[in-house]
Amino acid sequence: MSDQGHVIRSVDPGSIAEELELEPGDRLLTINGNEIEDIFDYEYYVNSPQMLMVVEKKDGELWELEIENEYEDPGINFEKGLMSDYKSCSNHCIFCFIDQMPPGMRETLYFKDDDSRLSFLQGNYVTLTNMSDHDLKRIIDFHLAPINISVHTTNPELRCRMLHNRFAGDSLKKIDLLYRSGIPMNGQIVLCRGINDGEELDRTIRDLSAYLPYMESVSVVPVGLTRYREGLYPLDPFDAPSAAAAIRIIERWQDVIYREHGTHFIHASDEFYLLAGRELPEEERYDGYPQIENGVGMLRLLDTEVSEALEALKPEKSPCEGTISIATGQLAYASLSRQIDKIHEVFPQIDVHIYPIRNDFFGEMITVSGLVTGRDLISQLKGQKLGERLLLPMNMFRSGEEVLLDDVTREDLQNALQVPVTIVKSSGQNLVDAVLFRTPEEPVTYEGYELKEI
Repeated sequence: MSDQGHVIRSVDPGSIAEELELEPGDRLLTINGNEIEDIFDYEYYVNSPQMLMVVEKKDGELWELEIENEYEDPGINFEKGLMSDYKSCSNHCIFCFIDQMPPGMRETLYFKDDDSRLSFLQGNYVTLTNMSDHDLKRIIDFHLAPINISVHTTNPELRCRMLHNRFAGDSLKKIDLLYRSGIPMNGQIVLCRGINDGEELDRTIRDLSAYLPYMESVSVVPVGLTRYREGLYPLDPFDAPSAAAAIRIIERWQDVIYREHGTHFIHASDEFYLLAGRELPEEERYDGYPQIENGVGMLRLLDTEVSEALEALKPEKSPCEGTISIATGQLAYASLSRQIDKIHEVFPQIDVHIYPIRNDFFGEMITVSGLVTGRDLISQLKGQKLGERLLLPMNMFRSGEEVLLDDVTREDLQNALQVPVTIVKSSGQNLVDAVLFRTPEEPVTYEGYELKEI
């Protein structure tokens, strides 16, 4: 058997691949005479109206399979998810979170990806510095969209300094080509105090707004700083005045852009509003929450969804009563407490204790729930009144697994704290259901945290 093509790891039951008697260990060689470079090529060619697929069986026999395609997924899973190796990051960003990781964690957490394919497949943000002309041409030819871009600044010289890459400024020109080709984009700005805020933020928003309507939205998130920064670029955390200053610039541009384009376009993450002590914007200002994965509007949406879920339940008298507990990051504590108060008003027989977890592992400047570790949960919840169940948000856990960032499992938590742990998905309906004991145990299919270079 040759080493050409792509090895099949498994086929889905009931799929076209199973009907064609494809098996683990077979190799996909070509589709319609085209060699398959990676997942981009594969996804493009399997959407052809007719396919001639050449497969090398495990015994070396070549099969030519003619497939009348009704745009159904063939059900083939490959040994390599991207059908090629991941592309590692070539930058050394001054704000890189992975550079701020403590030693001794599992190896995969130290891998920095900057792979454009993951932008389309998983929603990752990429800097474009790792993208070749060939990669860019395929995105345009296949009209892949949207692509998520870590911009940070449109000042070429400043971008080179922030990414510590002499090509980082030139790579901004790729946005021009994507715009001229009509490729939908989303942008992200990791804001570093005294570096790309103030006048530089104003410039970046102005420049990016020129790419409307193809640049569909841009988020602004504050840099995350752990206690493991020895030898790294000196950065200061945002405080209330500096967070408020960033919000003023963003909201001024929102008003300008909305008048001209009917979209608010640029969005500050919830963290800025909490740091500034400001009320979250009204729901309409979020434009349908296109940047919710970056923490933009997550708390506002939760508030809306909890209210809607309770409204639907008002005629129902819940038979459930008891005591439960919830652990969250310090950032979301006040907002989550308000949601629990609303639930308690309708269902007073449910007693809920909420515990904000201080991040001793990464340092107290890290306040998001997605970076809470198992050891901090155990050390701070032991001896507390936890009731019949402990609820934890799904973003504390690794994607598709019941494992926290420091390899502590849900089972480990249950054993250490002597309480059942329920993992709660992200919507307000899920929160209400979990608090009211309406959540059945399900297989883990959620998306949890993914550490990545931004």
